This record gives sequence, structure tokens and C-alpha cells, in this order.
Amino acid sequence: MTSFDELAASAKSHNPDSDTDLLYRAFEFSAVEHQGQRRQSGEDYITHPLEVAYLVADMKLDDVAIAAGLLHDVVEDTLTSIESVRELFGPEIAHVVEGVTKISTIPFSSLEERQAENFRKLLLAMVDDVRVILVKLADRLHNMRTLQHLGESQKVKISQETLDIYAPIANRLGMNKVKNELEDLALKHLDPEAYGMLQAWVEQRRKATEQTVDDLKFALESQLSHSQIPFIKMEGRLKRLFSIHQKVQGQQANLEEVYDLVALRVITPSIKDCYAILGVIHQMWSPVPGRFKDFVAMPRPNGYQSLHTSVVSDRGFPFEVQIRTEEMHQVAENGIASHWKYKEGRVGAEADEQYFRWLRQLLEWQQEVGDPGEFIHSLKVDLYPEEVYAFTPKGEVKALPKRATPIDFAYSVHTDVGHTCVGARVNGKMVPLRTHLKSGDIVEVVTATGHKPSRDWLNFVGTPRARNRIKNFIHGEEKIRALELGKKILDKEIRRFNLSSKKILDPEKLTALAGELGSKKADDLFAALGYGKLAPGNVLAKLVPQDKLEGASGQTGLRSVVSRVLRPGQDKIKVQGFDDLMVFRARCCNPIRGEKIIGYVTKGKGVSVHAATCSNVLNLFYDPERRIEVVWDKVPKGSKDSSFTVCLTIQVEDRRGILADVTSRIADIKINVRKVEASSSGDNHGRMSITFDITDLKHLQRVIKTVTGVPGVLDVERVLREVS
Repeated sequence: MTSFDELAASAKSHNPDSDTDLLYRAFEFSAVEHQGQRRQSGEDYITHPLEVAYLVADMKLDDVAIAAGLLHDVVEDTLTSIESVRELFGPEIAHVVEGVTKISTIPFSSLEERQAENFRKLLLAMVDDVRVILVKLADRLHNMRTLQHLGESQKVKISQETLDIYAPIANRLGMNKVKNELEDLALKHLDPEAYGMLQAWVEQRRKATEQTVDDLKFALESQLSHSQIPFIKMEGRLKRLFSIHQKVQGQQANLEEVYDLVALRVITPSIKDCYAILGVIHQMWSPVPGRFKDFVAMPRPNGYQSLHTSVVSDRGFPFEVQIRTEEMHQVAENGIASHWKYKEGRVGAEADEQYFRWLRQLLEWQQEVGDPGEFIHSLKVDLYPEEVYAFTPKGEVKALPKRATPIDFAYSVHTDVGHTCVGARVNGKMVPLRTHLKSGDIVEVVTATGHKPSRDWLNFVGTPRARNRIKNFIHGEEKIRALELGKKILDKEIRRFNLSSKKILDPEKLTALAGELGSKKADDLFAALGYGKLAPGNVLAKLVPQDKLEGASGQTGLRSVVSRVLRPGQDKIKVQGFDDLMVFRARCCNPIRGEKIIGYVTKGKGVSVHAATCSNVLNLFYDPERRIEVVWDKVPKGSKDSSFTVCLTIQVEDRRGILADVTSRIADIKINVRKVEASSSGDNHGRMSITFDITDLKHLQRVIKTVTGVPGVLDVERVLREVS
């Protein structure tokens, strides 16, 4: 068992300024809180946090991470609250402990590779401090080292989880040393038979192999000395059991075909020396075709750099040689954790650009700092910034974009679940459907038979799948309603002329007319009438001879509606390509003559006209497929100008006579004022609301300019709503 003194010595070895008192307080607190608890091995529970902290120290991390290693289980396994940790050890340590605790409580079931990949992303997306992941990896590594004390089913479950989740994360972070041990330990419990066979096979060859390695090292050292090429050290190794197992399984090869069972590793002072040594090796031994890989010039995504070559010795013995600098070696072994050792003394952006190109893929830089402790604090995990990973109640992970809502989650489960969604529980609590989900949320969708999607959902859903499903459903529903409405509109128009619908609405005539008007069938014709795209008078005129319609008196139903909507004195709006459509100004923006306008075909109410700057148009609140071009109709010569009622909100200084000044200026430009309201806010400021009539946009702009020029007027804003 590791002692606290050994832990403190390890921390001091890479950080002479390590706060031993802080670490001892964390150790003592953890020991007290875990008092009476024992591991399955029978050891006192404190042995586990102590070993985890030692592994963290071996990664050469700071005191915060080491202390978090000592405390990582106190919130999950004792009565200690995170608030107590924060009060006693500060917010930084508490933050890491809380992150590790959160990860430990997430459910996981390895159903398939896609789920495992989503889960890995989930873990990395959940944390905002890389030390959380590193402490968790240390925790998992020690648990795997002591897994033999658990029951068989638990060993298999934990080992599979390690292989699916934690070993790949260690690899993503470039931590080969941790990854390799996790994989070997997982294999030991998942396939004991294969592990035992491989272990025996390797042991049979160990003595002969070790002698062979010594001979190869001696030969290469001699040649390098003769060539005057420097190197720092040279070491030999046997291939890991998991790696051998993967190669045999993946390539369906036998053990004798494993080329790189033996490997030499040469550590050099510089990149130049790496390539010089490679040349010597290829002169000494025959290279195996297709087995040279230059990870120096082309690093792996996790930052791994090294030259790899497979050669055959004079005696026909195949082996691999890896050549790298000392810095490359530290990165290969410890990945992201190696950075802090080498941060000191590294000067200039160019060195960081070359050395930490991979780090930018994992982390975001907050600031350039010289102190390793501060640098650690500045690191943020940013691997999947645009994705959120949430759970179903059964533990399945769903990958969604940032700002996704329970509605998006529901449609990711199934279209029918999305359609019938009436609410959602997130982490056991009911939440609004527009709530933005976070990684790690457990989402339960509440459904009701017969419920239908709401158009309002289009305002906040975040996924194309959900948006398309909602729009398709609404479009289908609206088409049914428009079809029924269209039939009623045409029938009413027919009855206004005292004609028989049965005689006029002949299926063949309707189909032919539909084709003439650009539709495929009669139902499309009725739907167009219901949407307001066709005028019933125009359709009837094509179905009935003109002489039968002559002599009809009064307004049509359509024109009656138009008259009601466009009251006398209002300016008229013309729909491009149509003569007889219902048109009305939208209440949300109340457009006036001179403003650029856009028409939108509503459900049976005609065409609503919006200002082009209206937020409903800009935010695509409406279906862009149902937009229609509209223009302001020209005012005939000699006719009375149309008028529009608008309202201005005016912020003013609260001084005597300000109301009189504003109203008199408006009166000077002959504006018909309908209503004036004024109030004081009590902070030497006041507010006026003036409603008046104008003829067009230029007229309004003139009024605003006039009012703005009054001394004491601070701000003038038009009220974009219907004004009565």
C-alpha cells in the first residue's frame, strides 16, 4: 500500500512548491469520512483514494488534482456534501470532485459501438476541466488493478465498460501508458482463457527474447557510436497482450505471424537524430516492405509522434523499432498530462504550435501563462462543443445538437413519440418543452394519444429531423382543412348565383380545370381555394358560361370580406398575379405605405401582409413556401390619400412645457392627432405616447425627425402593433 509520505514525495518530485499541508488535510479528511468502510479486498477504504491520488501525482498534475484524487469518493460514498468540500478545500478542488462524482453516477449499458461512442463523447462534453477526466481515469485504473476481489458478473461488466469507454478516452487524450494497462486488465477478466494462453506463450519466449533484445541493442548502440549519432537511451519491450490479441483476432493470423512481438525504442535529443538513426537501422537490417510509418511528420490525432519501422535481423528475426525525441516520448506515455512538465522553459508560439498542435483539438486556450498550475486551471475540455448527449430512462444515449429541446429528443426516439408529446421530465422534474437539454440529462417524454404537434414548436426545436416531421404533419393537417374550406367557399359562391352545385361540380370538369390551373387533381383545386391562392369567382367563371353569371347584383362574399378588411380610406395592396384575393395587414407589424412588404397565405383567411423587417418573417415563423409577392397599389390621380394610424413612444426629460412643445411641433406639420398620453417615471424622465394619422412611410419619417428635434426628447420609437 502507498503511504502518504510516498504520495507527498511524488508530488514534490515534479513540483517543489507542492502544498504538503493541503494534501495532508485532504488525506486526513478522506480517512475520517471513509472510517469503518472497507473494500472487497478487506483493506481499509482509504487505501483506494490514496492509490488514486498517487496515480494522479505520477501523471505530474497539480495539488488540486491530487487533493481531488484523495477526496473523489467522499461525496458519493459518505454523508459529506459538496458544499462541505467547497468550504474546507476551496471551489477549485470541489469543482473537480463534483465532476468526478457526476461521471461516476451516470448509467451506462454497452449495447453497441454507436452507444459507446456517444457515451465517450458525453463524458468529455460534460466536464469543463480536464483534471476531472484524468482523476476519473486514475480511479478506474486502480479499480481495474483490484478487480479480482469482485464477483464474476461485476468483473465482466466493469471490464467491458473500461474497454468501451475509458480506454478509448485515455487514447483520445494521448495517454498510452494508462490506455495500455486498462486494455490488458480488461482482457484478463473478459477472456481469461485467451489472456492465459497469450501470457504463457509470451513467457515461453521471454528468456530467449530478452537475450535477443540485448544483442540487438548492443549492435545498434555500437553502430550509432561508430556513426557518431547521439541518443539518450535505448530500451526493449515485448508487445502487450491485448495488442497481440487484437492483431490475431483482427487479421485472423497465428501468433507466429506477429511481426512486432519484440520492439526496440530509441530516445534521441532531436528530430534530426531520429531520421539519422532510421537511416542507420535500414543499413543494418532489411526493412519489411510497407511497415514504415512516419508519425513525426504526420502525427496521430491525439498528438502521438514517432518513427516506426519493422525490420528483419541477420538471423531472420523480425522486430519493430520506434524512434522519438524525449518530449515525444513523454507525450506518447502520458499524453495531455505530459504538458505541465514541459511547459516551463518552453518559449514562443512556434514551439507550442509544433508540440501542441494536437492539444488544440482537445482543448481551448484561455490565456498564455508561464506557471504550470495556472495553465492547468486555464484548460477547458472542448471536444464536442456543438453536441449534447442525453439519456432515455432505459440508459440509451441520444446525440443532439446544442440548444436541443425535449421535443427534439422525442423525435429522435420515434416520430410518433414526437407527434404525441405533451410534456417532459428531465432528471425527474417536469420542464417546459422549450427547455435546452444538457449533456447527462435523463429525459422522459410524456405522451397523450390523439395529441398533435403545435406550429409553435417550430420556434424552438433545434434538429432538422424534428422540424421536418412537424412541418410535414402540420402541412398535411392544413391541407385537409384547406380542402374542406375550399369546397365550402366554392359551394357558397355557386349558391349565391342560385345555381346547382351538383350540376356544376362535375369531377371531369374539375379535374380538367385543375390541370389548366397548374394542379394535378380536383382536391388540389379545392385546397388552393381554401389557402386563398385562387379566387372562387375566377374558378366559377371557368366552370359556368358567362351569360348565366350576368345580372348578378351585390358584392361577392369574397369582396365583402375584402371590404371589411380594407376599410374605406385605407390604402390597397395588390397580390402579384391574382385579382381577387383576401388581403389584410398583419397586426404584429402594421405595415404602412412605402415599407417593403411580404405576403403570407394563411389558412382560409386570405393573404396577411407583413413588413419585410417583421421578426415573424425574419425568424421563419411562417412557412417560406407559403410566401407570396405583394405590392402597394398605386393611388389613382385625384383620389383622396389613404391614411394609416400609427403610434410613437417618446422618451423625454421631465421638464415643464415638454408636452406642449412636442404637440405644437406636430401640429405645425398638419398631422391629425388622435390620442396623447403622458406619464413621469420619477427619475427626471418621462414617457409620451402619441397616436396620429399619416399617409405613407415618408410622412412618418418626417414626423419622427420633427419630434426628435424638440429639446428634451431622448428617444422616439414606433409601436409595431395594430392601432385602433
